[in-house]
Amino acid sequence: MSRSELPIGVFDSGVGGLTVLHECLVSLPAEDFLYLGDSGHFPYGTKSAEELRDRAAAIAGELLGRGVKMLVIACNSATAAAGDEIRKLGEQAGVPVVTVVGPEAEIAATISGNGRVGVLATPATVASGAYRRALDSMGRPLTVTEVAAPDLAPIIQDGPTFDEEVLDLVRGYCQPLREAGTDTLILGCTHYPLVAPMLQRMLGRDVSLVTAGHAIAAAIQRELASRGELASGQVEGDYRFLVTGDVDSFVEVGTRFLQLPLAGRAVKVEV
Repeated sequence: MSRSELPIGVFDSGVGGLTVLHECLVSLPAEDFLYLGDSGHFPYGTKSAEELRDRAAAIAGELLGRGVKMLVIACNSATAAAGDEIRKLGEQAGVPVVTVVGPEAEIAATISGNGRVGVLATPATVASGAYRRALDSMGRPLTVTEVAAPDLAPIIQDGPTFDEEVLDLVRGYCQPLREAGTDTLILGCTHYPLVAPMLQRMLGRDVSLVTAGHAIAAAIQRELASRGELASGQVEGDYRFLVTGDVDSFVEVGTRFLQLPLAGRAVKVEV
Protein backbone atom coordinates (compact mmCIF):
# COMPACT_ATOMS: atom_id res chain seq x y z
CA MET A 1 0.00 0.00 0.00
CA SER A 2 1.36 3.44 -0.94
CA ARG A 3 1.43 6.22 1.66
CA SER A 4 -1.29 8.11 -0.20
CA GLU A 5 -3.65 5.20 0.51
CA LEU A 6 -3.08 5.27 4.29
CA PRO A 7 -5.73 6.91 6.50
CA ILE A 8 -5.44 10.24 8.26
CA GLY A 9 -5.49 9.82 12.04
CA VAL A 10 -7.58 12.27 14.07
CA PHE A 11 -8.09 12.41 17.83
CA ASP A 12 -10.06 14.37 20.40
CA SER A 13 -11.19 14.04 24.00
CA GLY A 14 -14.59 12.85 22.84
CA VAL A 15 -17.06 13.80 20.13
CA GLY A 16 -16.10 17.48 19.77
CA GLY A 17 -13.45 16.76 17.15
CA LEU A 18 -16.17 15.36 14.92
CA THR A 19 -16.97 18.96 13.98
CA VAL A 20 -13.44 19.02 12.51
CA LEU A 21 -13.82 15.58 10.94
CA HIS A 22 -17.07 16.66 9.27
CA GLU A 23 -15.31 19.50 7.46
CA CYS A 24 -12.46 17.17 6.49
CA LEU A 25 -14.88 14.60 5.04
CA VAL A 26 -16.55 17.35 3.01
CA SER A 27 -13.34 19.03 1.85
CA LEU A 28 -11.28 15.84 1.34
CA PRO A 29 -13.87 13.24 0.27
CA ALA A 30 -11.37 10.77 -1.22
CA GLU A 31 -9.36 10.43 2.00
CA ASP A 32 -9.77 7.67 4.60
CA PHE A 33 -9.96 8.77 8.24
CA LEU A 34 -9.38 6.95 11.53
CA TYR A 35 -10.76 8.92 14.48
CA LEU A 36 -9.96 8.14 18.10
CA GLY A 37 -12.40 9.61 20.61
CA ASP A 38 -10.97 9.48 24.14
CA SER A 39 -14.42 9.73 25.71
CA GLY A 40 -13.34 7.43 28.53
CA HIS A 41 -11.16 10.29 29.81
CA PHE A 42 -13.42 13.25 28.95
CA PRO A 43 -13.26 16.17 29.70
CA TYR A 44 -9.74 17.33 28.85
CA GLY A 45 -10.37 21.01 29.57
CA THR A 46 -10.05 20.72 33.35
CA LYS A 47 -7.08 18.32 33.42
CA SER A 48 -3.52 19.35 34.30
CA ALA A 49 -0.95 19.88 31.58
CA GLU A 50 0.89 16.76 32.72
CA GLU A 51 -2.25 14.62 32.47
CA LEU A 52 -2.97 15.99 29.01
CA ARG A 53 0.56 15.28 27.81
CA ASP A 54 0.31 11.69 29.00
CA ARG A 55 -3.07 11.10 27.35
CA ALA A 56 -2.08 12.79 24.10
CA ALA A 57 1.15 10.77 23.87
CA ALA A 58 -0.69 7.51 24.49
CA ILE A 59 -3.34 8.24 21.88
CA ALA A 60 -0.86 9.50 19.31
CA GLY A 61 1.15 6.30 19.82
CA GLU A 62 -1.98 4.20 19.27
CA LEU A 63 -2.81 5.91 15.98
CA LEU A 64 0.78 5.94 14.74
CA GLY A 65 1.01 2.23 15.55
CA ARG A 66 -2.01 1.55 13.36
CA GLY A 67 -0.38 3.19 10.35
CA VAL A 68 -1.54 6.70 9.47
CA LYS A 69 -0.01 9.13 6.99
CA MET A 70 -0.89 12.22 9.06
CA LEU A 71 -1.91 12.93 12.64
CA VAL A 72 -4.48 15.63 13.41
CA ILE A 73 -4.94 16.84 17.00
CA ALA A 74 -8.58 17.94 16.82
CA CYS A 75 -8.59 19.04 20.45
CA ASN A 76 -7.60 22.50 21.61
CA SER A 77 -6.67 21.46 25.15
CA ALA A 78 -4.44 18.63 23.92
CA THR A 79 -2.85 20.90 21.33
CA ALA A 80 -2.10 23.57 23.92
CA ALA A 81 -0.56 21.13 26.39
CA ALA A 82 1.13 18.58 24.15
CA GLY A 83 1.33 19.90 20.60
CA ASP A 84 5.13 20.16 20.58
CA GLU A 85 5.60 16.69 22.06
CA ILE A 86 3.24 15.09 19.53
CA ARG A 87 5.02 16.83 16.67
CA LYS A 88 8.27 15.24 17.86
CA LEU A 89 6.61 11.80 17.93
CA GLY A 90 5.35 12.44 14.42
CA GLU A 91 8.81 13.46 13.20
CA GLN A 92 10.28 10.24 14.60
CA ALA A 93 7.67 8.25 12.68
CA GLY A 94 7.93 10.36 9.54
CA VAL A 95 4.32 11.51 9.94
CA PRO A 96 3.30 15.19 9.79
CA VAL A 97 1.17 16.58 12.62
CA VAL A 98 -1.53 19.24 12.20
CA THR A 99 -3.08 20.99 15.20
CA VAL A 100 -6.02 23.31 15.71
CA VAL A 101 -4.47 26.41 17.30
CA GLY A 102 -2.16 27.76 14.57
CA PRO A 103 -4.58 27.65 11.61
CA GLU A 104 -7.35 29.34 13.62
CA ALA A 105 -5.03 32.10 14.86
CA GLU A 106 -3.86 32.76 11.31
CA ILE A 107 -7.42 33.14 10.03
CA ALA A 108 -8.47 35.37 12.95
CA ALA A 109 -5.48 37.69 12.56
CA THR A 110 -6.16 37.97 8.83
CA ILE A 111 -9.88 38.78 8.97
CA SER A 112 -10.08 40.99 12.07
CA GLY A 113 -10.83 44.54 11.08
CA ASN A 114 -10.23 46.33 14.38
CA GLY A 115 -7.52 44.02 15.69
CA ARG A 116 -9.60 42.93 18.70
CA VAL A 117 -9.72 39.14 18.77
CA GLY A 118 -11.55 37.03 21.32
CA VAL A 119 -10.82 33.45 22.34
CA LEU A 120 -13.48 31.28 23.98
CA ALA A 121 -11.87 28.09 25.26
CA THR A 122 -11.52 25.60 28.10
CA PRO A 123 -9.60 26.58 31.25
CA ALA A 124 -6.67 24.35 30.25
CA THR A 125 -6.37 26.02 26.85
CA VAL A 126 -6.61 29.55 28.24
CA ALA A 127 -4.10 28.78 31.01
CA SER A 128 -1.60 27.46 28.46
CA GLY A 129 -1.45 30.79 26.61
CA ALA A 130 -1.28 28.89 23.31
CA TYR A 131 -3.67 31.14 21.42
CA ARG A 132 -2.15 34.33 22.76
CA ARG A 133 1.31 33.18 21.65
CA ALA A 134 0.02 32.14 18.25
CA LEU A 135 -1.78 35.46 17.74
CA ASP A 136 1.25 37.43 18.95
CA SER A 137 3.32 35.75 16.24
CA MET A 138 1.05 36.89 13.40
CA GLY A 139 2.93 40.09 12.67
CA ARG A 140 0.22 42.65 13.49
CA PRO A 141 -0.79 44.33 16.76
CA LEU A 142 -3.80 42.54 18.25
CA THR A 143 -5.76 43.01 21.44
CA VAL A 144 -6.64 39.53 22.68
CA THR A 145 -9.46 38.80 25.14
CA GLU A 146 -9.55 35.22 26.44
CA VAL A 147 -12.57 33.77 28.22
CA ALA A 148 -12.37 30.40 30.00
CA ALA A 149 -15.58 28.37 29.76
CA PRO A 150 -15.28 25.42 32.17
CA ASP A 151 -18.88 24.23 31.87
CA LEU A 152 -19.62 24.61 28.18
CA ALA A 153 -17.96 21.56 26.60
CA PRO A 154 -19.41 19.06 29.11
CA ILE A 155 -22.91 20.49 28.62
CA ILE A 156 -22.62 20.27 24.84
CA GLN A 157 -21.18 16.76 25.05
CA ASP A 158 -24.08 15.55 27.19
CA GLY A 159 -26.86 17.50 25.46
CA PRO A 160 -29.43 18.85 25.09
CA THR A 161 -27.71 22.08 24.12
CA PHE A 162 -30.59 24.44 23.48
CA ASP A 163 -32.30 25.36 26.76
CA GLU A 164 -32.50 28.49 28.92
CA GLU A 165 -29.72 27.34 31.26
CA VAL A 166 -27.23 27.05 28.42
CA LEU A 167 -28.47 30.33 26.97
CA ASP A 168 -27.72 32.14 30.25
CA LEU A 169 -24.32 30.44 30.51
CA VAL A 170 -23.31 31.45 26.99
CA ARG A 171 -24.59 34.99 27.58
CA GLY A 172 -22.28 35.30 30.58
CA TYR A 173 -19.28 34.12 28.58
CA CYS A 174 -20.07 36.64 25.84
CA GLN A 175 -20.24 39.65 28.16
CA PRO A 176 -16.47 40.34 28.42
CA LEU A 177 -16.12 39.77 24.68
CA ARG A 178 -18.76 42.42 23.96
CA GLU A 179 -17.19 44.80 26.45
CA ALA A 180 -13.80 44.38 24.75
CA GLY A 181 -15.30 45.23 21.34
CA THR A 182 -14.03 42.05 19.68
CA ASP A 183 -14.93 41.73 16.01
CA THR A 184 -13.52 38.21 15.63
CA LEU A 185 -13.96 35.26 17.98
CA ILE A 186 -11.97 32.03 17.89
CA LEU A 187 -14.06 29.10 19.09
CA GLY A 188 -11.18 27.48 20.96
CA CYS A 189 -12.87 24.14 21.57
CA THR A 190 -14.19 21.80 18.91
CA HIS A 191 -17.47 21.38 20.83
CA TYR A 192 -18.36 25.05 20.50
CA PRO A 193 -19.55 25.13 16.85
CA LEU A 194 -22.74 23.44 18.08
CA VAL A 195 -23.66 26.61 19.96
CA ALA A 196 -22.42 28.99 17.24
CA PRO A 197 -25.96 30.29 16.56
CA MET A 198 -26.28 31.31 20.23
CA LEU A 199 -22.90 33.02 20.14
CA GLN A 200 -23.72 34.83 16.91
CA ARG A 201 -27.04 36.09 18.30
CA MET A 202 -25.44 37.42 21.48
CA LEU A 203 -22.34 38.93 19.88
CA GLY A 204 -24.02 40.27 16.76
CA ARG A 205 -23.85 39.44 13.08
CA ASP A 206 -20.80 41.64 12.54
CA VAL A 207 -18.60 39.46 14.77
CA SER A 208 -16.84 36.74 12.77
CA LEU A 209 -16.65 33.28 14.35
CA VAL A 210 -13.53 31.25 13.56
CA THR A 211 -13.85 27.47 13.91
CA ALA A 212 -11.25 24.76 13.51
CA GLY A 213 -12.86 22.62 10.81
CA HIS A 214 -12.23 24.64 7.67
CA ALA A 215 -8.78 25.77 8.83
CA ILE A 216 -7.70 22.19 9.58
CA ALA A 217 -9.03 20.79 6.31
CA ALA A 218 -7.11 23.44 4.37
CA ALA A 219 -3.92 22.74 6.35
CA ILE A 220 -4.26 18.99 5.72
CA GLN A 221 -4.70 19.51 2.01
CA ARG A 222 -1.66 21.80 1.75
CA GLU A 223 0.58 19.43 3.72
CA LEU A 224 -0.41 16.26 1.88
CA ALA A 225 -0.19 17.99 -1.50
CA SER A 226 3.34 19.18 -0.69
CA ARG A 227 4.31 15.58 0.15
CA GLY A 228 2.55 14.07 -2.86
CA GLU A 229 0.33 12.01 -0.56
CA LEU A 230 -3.18 13.19 -1.39
CA ALA A 231 -5.58 10.33 -2.09
CA SER A 232 -6.43 10.10 -5.77
CA GLY A 233 -9.61 9.05 -7.54
CA GLN A 234 -13.28 9.90 -7.26
CA VAL A 235 -14.32 7.13 -4.85
CA GLU A 236 -15.48 8.28 -1.42
CA GLY A 237 -13.04 7.43 1.33
CA ASP A 238 -13.91 5.49 4.47
CA TYR A 239 -14.17 6.77 8.03
CA ARG A 240 -13.84 4.63 11.18
CA PHE A 241 -13.79 5.24 14.92
CA LEU A 242 -11.91 4.00 17.97
CA VAL A 243 -13.55 4.82 21.31
CA THR A 244 -12.13 4.54 24.83
CA GLY A 245 -15.51 5.04 26.52
CA ASP A 246 -19.01 3.71 25.90
CA VAL A 247 -19.41 3.03 22.19
CA ASP A 248 -23.21 3.31 22.05
CA SER A 249 -23.15 6.71 23.76
CA PHE A 250 -20.38 7.91 21.45
CA VAL A 251 -22.35 6.84 18.38
CA GLU A 252 -25.57 8.46 19.62
CA VAL A 253 -24.05 11.81 20.51
CA GLY A 254 -21.44 11.72 17.74
CA THR A 255 -24.03 11.45 15.00
CA ARG A 256 -25.29 14.89 16.03
CA PHE A 257 -21.78 16.34 15.77
CA LEU A 258 -20.70 14.61 12.56
CA GLN A 259 -24.03 14.92 10.73
CA LEU A 260 -23.24 11.58 9.08
CA PRO A 261 -23.92 8.00 10.28
CA LEU A 262 -21.59 6.41 12.84
CA ALA A 263 -23.47 3.16 13.47
CA GLY A 264 -21.36 0.08 12.70
CA ARG A 265 -18.19 2.15 12.32
CA ALA A 266 -17.00 2.37 15.95
CA VAL A 267 -15.17 -0.11 18.19
CA LYS A 268 -13.96 0.01 21.79
CA VAL A 269 -10.20 0.24 22.47
CA GLU A 270 -8.08 0.40 25.60
CA VAL A 271 -5.50 3.15 25.48
